[in-house]
Amino acid sequence: MTASTGSRVRQGALLLGPAFVAAIAYVDPGNVAANLTGGARYGYLLVWVLVLANLMAALIQYQSAKLGLVTGRSLPELLGDRLRTGTRRAFWAQAELIAAATDLAEVVGGAIALNLLFGLPLVVGGVIVGIVSTLLLAAQSRFGQRPFEYAIVSLLAIIAIGFLAGLLVHPASGIGILGGFVPRFAGTESVLLAASMLGATVMPHAIYVHSALARDRHGKPETRDGAIRLLKITRWDVAIALGLAGLINLGMLLLAAANLRGTTGANTIAGASAAISHALGPVIAIVFAIGLLASGLASTSVGSYAGATIMSGLLRRRVPLVVRRTLTLIPALVVLGLGADPTAALVISQVVLSFGIPFALIPLLRLTSNPALMGEFRSPPWVRIVLWLIVVLVISLNLALIVLAVLPGA
Repeated sequence: MTASTGSRVRQGALLLGPAFVAAIAYVDPGNVAANLTGGARYGYLLVWVLVLANLMAALIQYQSAKLGLVTGRSLPELLGDRLRTGTRRAFWAQAELIAAATDLAEVVGGAIALNLLFGLPLVVGGVIVGIVSTLLLAAQSRFGQRPFEYAIVSLLAIIAIGFLAGLLVHPASGIGILGGFVPRFAGTESVLLAASMLGATVMPHAIYVHSALARDRHGKPETRDGAIRLLKITRWDVAIALGLAGLINLGMLLLAAANLRGTTGANTIAGASAAISHALGPVIAIVFAIGLLASGLASTSVGSYAGATIMSGLLRRRVPLVVRRTLTLIPALVVLGLGADPTAALVISQVVLSFGIPFALIPLLRLTSNPALMGEFRSPPWVRIVLWLIVVLVISLNLALIVLAVLPGA
């Protein structure tokens, strides 16, 4: 590698970051609940769902980042400009519902981690997670996006170690993994978990926020060459960040499939932690809980950032950070205070997210395909076809879930 080539690589590496923040949404506690439950109940059966969902997520996140870079506007801002007042408010309401479901999963997951590590009551743990995430967001507001990215990437590294360490002690079956690539289900419960995995992997709030992250980090390129260079770097950013997130998700499912299949109580996070401790030792269980805590802290910070982006774009209003954090924290604390099964709440929250995917994805598809808006950077035909197939797949999976849940014996 020549000195000039090395310099270009280093300069390009310094521009990476927005996708790593968005990728945190793909390794939040909702993912942990869905993946551990899927592996513990069905072994390697749903490997194909995770692989497919991660490939879909990478394509979608790149489209969102491209939209922000080319237009200099976030997806919520562009929608806010185009929707009538009533429609815009209704769209904001469903987006906020999705953001609330996201925040519930993240706070509950962090509270479970603090309970596992220190025995704290879940409500107390939820309050601590809310306070720490508020401090992270306050630091982002004060010091800018780059330090926030460093903090999030550091937490992502902790998450990776926490959720993958167990596989070093007891690796998954190669034959089992290959068998998991064959698309199939095993009844209503497996469809529910597939929808949960899809909602936890292709995250609606991440679709909204990535356009803002890329725009805020880089600004709108002033020249065509500048746009081409930034889009190339963004492709690498997305590929590396989403690739890492995909490995972590797959690792969680494989950890459960290899070590927790058929274990009583392993379909809850607390039960899975106990089973991991029994099967792999207390050190691995502690490392797992630390990864879960890092996941909750990082993802709830990114989720709050996304909620603020959605509100400012669609309602053209900004709410003070502490007020918004407090309001979004209440549903999670209520769930914890009522004594509901926290893992079940996490899984259901991810199903809710899967129903929100089309509302984020269809506008993204239409906007990135608009030649008047995107010019030469509009999505090529093959991308538009793939994105429409993703929309059809998500809607079909959700409709199948409704039919299986409502019709007796379906």
